[in-house]
Amino acid sequence: MPSHPLRVAVVCSSNQNRSMEAHNILSKRGFDVRSFGTGSHVKLPGPAPDKPNVYDFKTTYEQMYNDLVRKDKELYTQNGILHMLDRNKRIKSKPERFQNCKDKFDLVITCEERVYDQVLEDLSSREQETLQPVHVINVDIQDNHEEATLGAFLICELCQCIQHTDDMENEIDELLQELEEKSNRPFLHSVCFY
Repeated sequence: MPSHPLRVAVVCSSNQNRSMEAHNILSKRGFDVRSFGTGSHVKLPGPAPDKPNVYDFKTTYEQMYNDLVRKDKELYTQNGILHMLDRNKRIKSKPERFQNCKDKFDLVITCEERVYDQVLEDLSSREQETLQPVHVINVDIQDNHEEATLGAFLICELCQCIQHTDDMENEIDELLQELEEKSNRPFLHSVCFY
């Protein structure tokens, strides 16, 4: 068992749905967790697929919530976006970009392959200082409310299994293989160094 609580980062594209649902569940289970996005902007569904609501990462969840209430309260209540933003603002004030965070984690879990590639690219471009390993694992989760919830529980199970290993470095591959078979989802896994 690690001598300190597992430091976990959960990353999706906009730090809205998938990463925040996992952040919510992991923090309730006592994990040292932060969540991030890797996109250049925060995108939320709009009135049409080709008309998303686009925000800067400096925009608070509260500001996004108020903006969408002003634009079309009924639409954003019906599609669950207001409920999601309400949850988000209870967890933290605004979305954060992974590329701007210099904190160190034991585990970075991404929610789609494109985000996984962006995280690996960012970590490998940083200058290595401590050579402390960080395990980057991708769990593909569709970006909708139901899948975000199911994915968050899977991420939580993954973190709990890793937290209870005696030797994470040597046991993680076997553990991931077991969870892949159990969940019927493929995982990607890489190790980077700080």
